[in-house]
Amino acid sequence: MADRRKYVIPGDVVTTGPFRPEQNVILDGNKIISTTIGISEIYDDSVRVIPLTGKYIPKINDLVIGKVNSHTSLSWELDINSCYVGFLPAQDVFGRDFSAHADELATKLKTGDLVAARIANFDRTRDPLVSISDRDLGKIDSGDLVEISPSKVPRLIGKKGSMIQMIEEATDAAITIGQNGWVVVSCESPEGLLKAKKAIQMVNEQAHVANLTDQVKEMLDKKGES
Repeated sequence: MADRRKYVIPGDVVTTGPFRPEQNVILDGNKIISTTIGISEIYDDSVRVIPLTGKYIPKINDLVIGKVNSHTSLSWELDINSCYVGFLPAQDVFGRDFSAHADELATKLKTGDLVAARIANFDRTRDPLVSISDRDLGKIDSGDLVEISPSKVPRLIGKKGSMIQMIEEATDAAITIGQNGWVVVSCESPEGLLKAKKAIQMVNEQAHVANLTDQVKEMLDKKGES
């Protein structure tokens, strides 16, 4: 395990001393300096920075889609498409009467399960705490996972929700968007499901295009195509 991790930008001094520079760092005298935006990790005798390009940076109250990686007797560990791991406390799921001895976490959530959760606590120095205690949060029982760049999420939502509303209405799909770039699409119609997923990927790939809304609408309006 790394000794310590912190958020760094180019030019930041990660550490000083007799360490071996590895990824995305340079040695300047006895200073080891970051060359990218990322999370620094100091191992036994080496230093590296894991770049954050394309990865999600948690923010408190963000809705995220997480995938269960593993669990201890007290919490689940969630992949949230970030260099950080989300921790979901068992008490959040079992309630106040949770007992680490009596309650088995795998009966509620197992590896590979998807959950909709909110970032409850985060300060960049440690992995975020997530919660599923609000309404409409918790295990996601059905739907296809679509992955987009977290930076494209605002474009997928659109002004006042216009883009995602248009996609949902045209396809009869229910779409849950995580701020971490993971999107779950559910639809009873296979054609609707395919069209909704295609529209989401269009937004991801063409977010820079000025008339994107018109292009997505045109694709959705086509009959019998997916």
